Amino acid sequence: MKRNLLKILTLLAAFIAASCGPAWALVEININKGNVQPLPIAITDFVSGDAMGANISQVIAADLKRSGLFAPVDKKAFIEKISNPDQPPRFEDWRVINAQALVTGRVVKESDGRLRAEFRLWDTFAGQQMIGQQFFTQPENWRRVAHIIADAIYEKITGEQGYFDTRIVFVSESGPKTDRKRELAIMDQDGANVHALTNTNDIVLTPRFSPNSQEITYMSFEGGQPRVYLLQLETGQREVVGNFPGMTFAPRFSPDGQRVIMSLQEGGNSNIYTMDLRSRTTTRLTATQAIDTSPSYSPDGRRIVFESDRGGRQQLYVMNADGSGQTRISFGDGSYSTPVWSPRGDLIAFTKQSGGKFSIGVMKPDGSGERILTTSFHNEGPTWAPNGRVIMFFRQNAGAAGPQLYSIDLSGYNEQLVPTPSFASDPAWSPLLD
Repeated sequence: MKRNLLKILTLLAAFIAASCGPAWALVEININKGNVQPLPIAITDFVSGDAMGANISQVIAADLKRSGLFAPVDKKAFIEKISNPDQPPRFEDWRVINAQALVTGRVVKESDGRLRAEFRLWDTFAGQQMIGQQFFTQPENWRRVAHIIADAIYEKITGEQGYFDTRIVFVSESGPKTDRKRELAIMDQDGANVHALTNTNDIVLTPRFSPNSQEITYMSFEGGQPRVYLLQLETGQREVVGNFPGMTFAPRFSPDGQRVIMSLQEGGNSNIYTMDLRSRTTTRLTATQAIDTSPSYSPDGRRIVFESDRGGRQQLYVMNADGSGQTRISFGDGSYSTPVWSPRGDLIAFTKQSGGKFSIGVMKPDGSGERILTTSFHNEGPTWAPNGRVIMFFRQNAGAAGPQLYSIDLSGYNEQLVPTPSFASDPAWSPLLD
């Protein structure tokens, strides 16, 4: 399937000179404190000749609110109407409604047809501009510009990289349970711009992004034989990753995008292999009579976490990238599965089954500091936002007809349903888009 991947044709992130002096700020959010009180922020409709300005500000507000760190102020409370975003606002009008930060902006259609969007972020209590940027793109990319602006605001106030200019690939499920159709789909992280990537009656599972967001690896039962495929998002071209006699499953890319790591079933057991995508040579990393699966690289590519039932039930293990030093790291009650290393390298997310329920949790790479973030009838398949602060997963509630996607922040707060047009499972979060 061919698709324009919403590339920004020209992206200019130039600081706009503030007319009120040098930029500095008292406004900040310490996201390491756990349950953070959301920061009141006023996001005005961007000045424009049509609805585009209001649409962009609406997406920015929705992104920031969904993070749980910001509380957009109701526009009905605004006192000042911003007509010239180049001029400093009347800060007292924003302080009186407790807007600690203010976003103003403008959207202009250039003579060549491009869209110019610019914004300023103000600290209303300090009376200073914090940041100003402008962007040029094609009009159809306006939502992506909004996400990029939201990322800039998030980063300036929290000190952490944003995650709004990203996409989610997932398994879209439709139809009755007895005849469920599953196909790959992709969408923006907020649930917009959903597109199908496959259209077959074959079961598809575990889609995963490459580090450059241009390829997806996934498992398909096409032709009745479970195999791992590579799909080029730009061209729709796909290919089988190797011609193995047994079932291949649970694929992921290495951090450099040069290899795919996966499980290969041989008889009643499975082991972990890597394949070099250039030479197509394979290297076996585990050799047990157990089921070793769900491998995930650390962000530096030096270690791998995986699950194995070699001890009698599913537990988490860590090994070096060459397969040496295999060490068990999970020791709690229940069984552990679907581990995935945080992009920050400091934590591993996992699914835990215990007491008849499924939980999403995190632990340090040495197994210490285990924390459960959420528990339900059936939670599974965590995936990290690229900044390592938010986790998405899928959940099926008791008695529900199908699974849905949810997100939760690293502190265990701000759990939210992620909207999809159909049932959804197996989400995978992309890196920030280029």
